Amino acid sequence: MFSENYEAQSGKLDPSKRTARDFVGHGTHTLSTAAGNFAPGATIFGNGNGTAKGGSPKARVATYKVCWSTNDAGGCHEADILQAFDYAIYDGVDVISISVGASNPYIEAFFTDAISIGSFHAVAANIVVVCSAGNDGPAPRTVTNVVPWSITVAASTIDRDFVTNVSVAGKHYQGASLNRGLASRKFYPLIHSMNARLPNATVEDAVNEAAHAGAVGVLVINNDYSGNTLLAEPHAIPAASLDSNSDDNEWMAQGGSLQNNSRKLAAYMTVARTSLDIKPAPIMAGFSSRGPSAPDITAPGVNILAAYSLATSPSNLPSDSRRVPFNVQQGTSVSCPHVAGVVGLLKTLHPDWSPAAIKSAIMTTAATLYNSNQPIRDAFEQIATPFEYGSGHIQPNLAMDPGLVYDMRTGDYLNFICAHDSHNQFLLKFFNRSTYTCPKYYNIENLNYPSITVANRGMNPIHVTRTVANVGTPSTYVVKANILDGFKVSVQPSSLTFETIGEKKRFRVILLATGFPNHGFPVFGNLSWTDGNHTVTSPIVVL
Repeated sequence: MFSENYEAQSGKLDPSKRTARDFVGHGTHTLSTAAGNFAPGATIFGNGNGTAKGGSPKARVATYKVCWSTNDAGGCHEADILQAFDYAIYDGVDVISISVGASNPYIEAFFTDAISIGSFHAVAANIVVVCSAGNDGPAPRTVTNVVPWSITVAASTIDRDFVTNVSVAGKHYQGASLNRGLASRKFYPLIHSMNARLPNATVEDAVNEAAHAGAVGVLVINNDYSGNTLLAEPHAIPAASLDSNSDDNEWMAQGGSLQNNSRKLAAYMTVARTSLDIKPAPIMAGFSSRGPSAPDITAPGVNILAAYSLATSPSNLPSDSRRVPFNVQQGTSVSCPHVAGVVGLLKTLHPDWSPAAIKSAIMTTAATLYNSNQPIRDAFEQIATPFEYGSGHIQPNLAMDPGLVYDMRTGDYLNFICAHDSHNQFLLKFFNRSTYTCPKYYNIENLNYPSITVANRGMNPIHVTRTVANVGTPSTYVVKANILDGFKVSVQPSSLTFETIGEKKRFRVILLATGFPNHGFPVFGNLSWTDGNHTVTSPIVVL
């Protein structure tokens, strides 16, 4: 546990709370998602019954407590985070999963951010660092933890929902819920929250107070920023999350007494049930933070069932006396450990791979199609882009055998820092103990990253170079580039032949503007190398 700097700034902790015990549930949930052992009988209020396990079951785990809020509201001091990184590196861990947001999403700030600095030193020690992308979507420029040496994870849905049927004014709606049912099978009158809560009350507070006032249930209507992302939350009383974009939803926006044709509206809600094989899935969560500083990958982060702390209630409200060994949680905090668990498996399978190689394997084998073989969509029924999902949705089985990887070492990252700090090398002292001589010229666009992002330069050709290393059997790869709107893409050479494992080949991507894009900038595309057995895909973005 690391609290010295938090206590110096915020005052001494209550002695009963100054412990590594999880009083919030967040740490237990994320840790079990990453590396929980096989746990039969997992369920939350009768939903999601089965055997739960983390991404790397049977892994040895170490936990480093750096956040000290008791209500999931933060309380993480950057100096404590850095100290925890130091201890994790000293302890010789293989993977660090950190579901904590950086303080600022902009590139000027992340060179001085504790997670950025700590993760650099971890990666330099051959430790893979996986971070959450943030929950400030769908606003643009909200992705945090975007340094190239760590893996940044967005959140998307899975093909399982916890659903309830809601009836209002003769209309039927399907919502997300974990409720055990109402007191009896009858309709109950509705009262709008505009007339039932204080203006500054949160949803959780409103639900809690509704229960105290005698309410039997709550209908939570998505706001404009949530889209169709329906969250099954463990509210203190039966509740359902509904999409405000549903048909015939006029009643959802009504205030006052919720009257319809002079009659007060009434509603009924069925017992929640687990629904499998949901299509389409995955869908990008409305809350998942967006680029242009894009995440690297997306993974399950909506309605995820995992272990939970018995030191708190499932709703995290002090007035809630319930205790559950498993709970459902949402967010990029939840999607991050999914990737960390996969990384643990890859480290076991390929102990000689660098953190960059593992990151490349995950990114270049990701899916951009959902389970009906159509492009992944977002919570607003639009086709999603790399700004939302990075390279796509993680596919662990393919990541085990990617064929080719884009590898990097510490010097590549130092050159990246040099390019942002070319005048006084002030930033380098946070990352490198010894003196490092920056190259006289370094093009950031040539960083050997598994994706390609370039700035539009009018009609001038844009040249970008990359190097791939063979990690599969000897083979010949040929390239295919999806045409970007307003650009001609060529790759030189168009084929690469590898005769040995570890052999490296360099290629150049040339983007030539042929006209102004029909929909303006940014413009998205991709290129893939394939040998018939492997497909190694990189997104291309022109800003």
